Amino acid sequence: MNRKATIAACLFAALNVCTFAARAEAADNVRNYTYGTQLDIKKVLATSQDAAPSCGVVNARITYLDSHDQTQVLNYRTNASNCLGEN
Repeated sequence: MNRKATIAACLFAALNVCTFAARAEAADNVRNYTYGTQLDIKKVLATSQDAAPSCGVVNARITYLDSHDQTQVLNYRTNASNCLGEN
């Protein structure tokens, strides 16, 4: 291998290590909501929910910053967004 290819391979490996570390850190902050969970939400970054073909309960996720500016992820259950006006 020539020198440029070796340097490129080392940089690629270093970037992968950083990416894996960031994913592991984010996975540590994922919680499942239970009744009585104390929420510390400073700013909502994103919300999402599973697609549902009809009205019903679906899995949802909120990503937010807490009061210490740490990114947190909370999984919870909610009515599908296409249930508006239905009981």
